[in-house]
Amino acid sequence: MTTKTTKTIRKRLASLDALRGMDMFWILGGQSIFAALFVLTGWQGWQLFEAHTVHSPWHGFTFYDLIFPLFIFLSGVAMGLAPKRIDHLPFSQRQPYYQKALKRLLLLCLLGILYNHGWGTGIPAALGEVRYTSVLGRIAIAWFFCALLVWHTSARTQAFVAVGVLLFYWLLLCFIPVPGGSAGDLAANGAGSWNAWFDKYFLPGISYQNKVVDPEGVLSNLPAIVNALAGVFVGRFIAQAQQFGQWRSVAALFSAGLASVLFGWLWDLQFPVNKELWTSSFVLVTVGWSAILFAIFYALVDLLNTQRLVYPFIIIGANSIIIYLASSLVNWDYISRSVFGGVIAIASADWQPILSVFALLFVQLLVLHWMYKRKIFVSV
Repeated sequence: MTTKTTKTIRKRLASLDALRGMDMFWILGGQSIFAALFVLTGWQGWQLFEAHTVHSPWHGFTFYDLIFPLFIFLSGVAMGLAPKRIDHLPFSQRQPYYQKALKRLLLLCLLGILYNHGWGTGIPAALGEVRYTSVLGRIAIAWFFCALLVWHTSARTQAFVAVGVLLFYWLLLCFIPVPGGSAGDLAANGAGSWNAWFDKYFLPGISYQNKVVDPEGVLSNLPAIVNALAGVFVGRFIAQAQQFGQWRSVAALFSAGLASVLFGWLWDLQFPVNKELWTSSFVLVTVGWSAILFAIFYALVDLLNTQRLVYPFIIIGANSIIIYLASSLVNWDYISRSVFGGVIAIASADWQPILSVFALLFVQLLVLHWMYKRKIFVSV
């Protein structure tokens, strides 16, 4: 993990930070806004929005299901803005790239374990009671293998790999029998799926909430790589936007996103959209929505220069990893209540939930603002 405090910071793509920040905003406490607004106004429509601030129970899709794959997609966009082939270099010159990538992979996996609250029941470490899989771990794995492809293959090969992975995953889950089971068993909890089989035999430690299929399990890392690869394609495309025409690029990216969402839901008729299994149709739907959102943010933030309007998102996105870790390791709710609890208590009962949400977000944004103004960016 490195901290940069240099006076000259390279120019960042503002829309990339803003969209990453918008993504993280919901994890930091934004998901509670709609429930609080319902208490304040009584309008039933807020409950419809609130339904999208939780994950779908099995098959299906909610906005909250997009948060994780969007983050992976954006890591690919950052890579695609300046892709670099290194396969022509001698190994001595390639070695630092491999070492840095491996270090990032291991560090993010370790931070993911830390986010999951460590090593089991205490000291000494109960290695069999650790949850080794995590959101950060999946981001690391997807980025790592995506980076290897970008460094060693052409864009055409990467496209073939992406399509091949989605088709292979579909054939495996839907048409190839699981040892001792049947083919295509994707019923609720996934006990009869290949994902459960892989987690049973290849996943050490425990799974999330002791589920048969861990939502960040072994096998579903494979299609997640495609989310990162899709981001690389978008990053390459945006890097050439001035040559193609910036607004034409926005229109093309938006249209491609719509097409991906459409194909994903068509595939859902045979291969259900499912976050827990990270199905190929889920990849297409999430890639599509990621592309649509990036096109919108690129147009609004970078082309129309609305950085000031999305400043809260930008400062979240600029230090997304550190604030994500802090969301698990720091009791922000206690801090916000310590600072603003008295003010909230004198408000009417209807106003207290929304004020509590704003207080929670404010204390986090205050820290991020302080870091941003001092050009402190913590990256892995």
